[in-house]
Amino acid sequence: MDGVLVDSERFWHAFEDEWVFAEATDGTPDRDEITGRNYREIHDYLTANYGTRVSKEEFVARYDEHAMEVVYRDGVELMDGAVELFADLRANVKIAIVSSAPQSWIGVVRERFGLDPLDLVLSADDIDDPGKPEPYIYEHAASELGLEPDECVVVEDSYNGVLAAARAGTYCIGYRTSENQHVDHSAADEVVEGPAELRAALTRLGCLT
Repeated sequence: MDGVLVDSERFWHAFEDEWVFAEATDGTPDRDEITGRNYREIHDYLTANYGTRVSKEEFVARYDEHAMEVVYRDGVELMDGAVELFADLRANVKIAIVSSAPQSWIGVVRERFGLDPLDLVLSADDIDDPGKPEPYIYEHAASELGLEPDECVVVEDSYNGVLAAARAGTYCIGYRTSENQHVDHSAADEVVEGPAELRAALTRLGCLT
C-alpha cells in the first residue's frame, strides 16, 4: 500500500526526520532500515540497534495519531490509474493488499479511494510471524489465496518489502518513485518506474489482457 498505491512515504519521511530520528531514537539509522517494516517492529528494531528514548506504547500511539490525522485521511493521493488498474486486474487475477500497515490504516485508504472488492487484505498485525523483510506475510497471503508463492506477483517499493517478496519466492516488481530513487531493488525480478511501466509489466506477465 504505502509507496505504491498511495504516496504516503513523503509524509512518513517527514515524520521520521522531525520526530523518530530527532527525538525518539538515540542513533542515526538509515531510512531504508525501517521503511516497509511494521511500526511496532520498527520500535523493536531501533531499540535493539540504536536505542530509543520513548516507550513502545508512546511510539505506537504517535504513529497511529500521525497516520490518522495527517497521512491517510486527507494527505495521501492515490496512484494515477489505480482504480482502473484494479478493475482490469479483477477480470483476470485475484487482488490482495499485503501491508505492514495495520488494518485501521488500510481501511481508511480502501474506503476513501474505493478500492474494494479485494480478495484479501492482510496486515503484518494479522500474523504471528515477523513482518517484512522476512517472507512470512507473503507466504501467509499466498496460502490464504489458495496459491503457491511462485504463482504470485508482488509490487513493492521498499528495500525490506522487496526482500520479503523475494525470500517468499514470489515474482517481485520493484516500484520506483521520486521518493525511493536510491533504494536497493536488486532483489526484485524487475524494476519499473511509475504507473504506465507497472501496467506494461503486469500485462506482459499475463495479469492483464
